[in-house]
Amino acid sequence: MGVTSKHLATFILGAAAGIALNKYLQTEEGEKLMETLKTKGNELKDEAESAIEKAPEYFEDLKTGASEKMNEVMQSLKEKYPEAEKMISDLFSGLIKPKSPDTPAV
Repeated sequence: MGVTSKHLATFILGAAAGIALNKYLQTEEGEKLMETLKTKGNELKDEAESAIEKAPEYFEDLKTGASEKMNEVMQSLKEKYPEAEKMISDLFSGLIKPKSPDTPAV
């Protein structure tokens, strides 16, 4: 693959943009922009680090809450429909049959 005029034009445009950006960033306004970007970048970094530190506790609380809610629902179902547990057990025991040793695996 040779260098074509498109490649050359792209390179020249990129270099020109780099030179223009460099000149702009050396002005007072450009320096303010860079300082603002640095500040915002540091804020985002601190926020991300804080989120990473809090993540394990957050997910543990989420897991605990879900487990408690599931237990509440199960207890409520057992109270309202005492025969439901036996019906579900019977239903699944009829659907899931234990494999005998001589049955080939599928």
